[in-house]
Amino acid sequence: MDWSFLIKNKESLCVTTDSRKITPGCVFVALKGEHFDGNQFVAQALELGAAYAITDAEQPLTCSQAKDYNERIIRVENSLLALQDLARAWRRTLDIPVIAITGTNGKTTTKELTAAVLSKKYNVHYTQGNYNNSLGVPLTLLQITRAHEMAIIEMGASHPGDIKELVEIAEPNYGLITNVGRAHLQGFGSFEGVQRTKAELYDYLHAHDGFCFRNTDNPYLAQMAGDLKTVAYTTGTMPDGTHLVGSYNAENVSAALCVGEFFGVSREEGLAAIRAYVPSNNRSQLMQTEKNTVVVDAYNANPTSMTAAINSFKGDCYILGAMRELGEYSHLEHQNIVNMLLERKADKVLLVGEEYRETTAPYEIFDNVEALSAYLQAHPLRDHRILLKGSRSNQLEKIIPLL
Repeated sequence: MDWSFLIKNKESLCVTTDSRKITPGCVFVALKGEHFDGNQFVAQALELGAAYAITDAEQPLTCSQAKDYNERIIRVENSLLALQDLARAWRRTLDIPVIAITGTNGKTTTKELTAAVLSKKYNVHYTQGNYNNSLGVPLTLLQITRAHEMAIIEMGASHPGDIKELVEIAEPNYGLITNVGRAHLQGFGSFEGVQRTKAELYDYLHAHDGFCFRNTDNPYLAQMAGDLKTVAYTTGTMPDGTHLVGSYNAENVSAALCVGEFFGVSREEGLAAIRAYVPSNNRSQLMQTEKNTVVVDAYNANPTSMTAAINSFKGDCYILGAMRELGEYSHLEHQNIVNMLLERKADKVLLVGEEYRETTAPYEIFDNVEALSAYLQAHPLRDHRILLKGSRSNQLEKIIPLL
């Protein structure tokens, strides 16, 4: 579709899929999901001042202002695809570097650190929160304005073809894969499936004369990249003075510094930005409560990140949630985690999730966070250094006030 009537000579766009966030002159995109239907709010959005509404509903409006409203309605076959197409069209008008970041672990932290480093020199727009899927990526692109000088787009994946879809929307000219590991195995089918999907970023860059930033210590990435033009960095070591917890963050820091230096941010400036960065998203956070010291890394978990967190943890108490979306590998991977804890002779271990009941774990196991909360209220923890780690679906952040 020709979107020039929406984007021509515009300094910025205002596009929303939430009828509660309508502002005069914006574009409302009516999306339909399993439990909602934005098409029901088209008239309301137009009444509130939306310039246009994009909808895939078949029925025209029948209200008293139908004639006026229908002239402001853009009817499409699929609203989500239309949103993606609009985002692609807007991105093509932006003559700025677009950096795509994906990977099994560390992509959000790397994105945050890279944005902090590049912001020393540039006006950077970057993915907020976890807007890294087929809806979040186009919305992120549509938030870029003419004033921005650079964009960083985080891309997540849980099935083959996910990254291919996202790069064809964002059309990055630079890319970074943090690593590949055992995650979403139910969707990918195998570790090789993870590799192939993440490599879709490299494939796009190779076909469009792009560059990748690559950790040359990682043999999987070397195999996946082939002869793609590469800006190299190594894992390195964690610098002193950061607010990040865990030696596994060293490669995230090195990646951000590499990108920064490529774009003219000195290593000294980059390190200053990284030292000033304070995580606030339940990733690698160190919290000092009245009773305990807590390492909070409870936003996500998979076998690779769980292993790294346990190996780097220096403390006496582990509160670990189950790892989800592992399919037939679930029992094996949870048993592997239990074996690690046994080898480390962990002093105090609390496990959350039915998946652990099928293992040989000799520890306290709770079916859900509510059961764990009740236990902690009856048996409060004090004077411990605690690792809090698990998949987001465990909602482990709910127990932080009890720690």
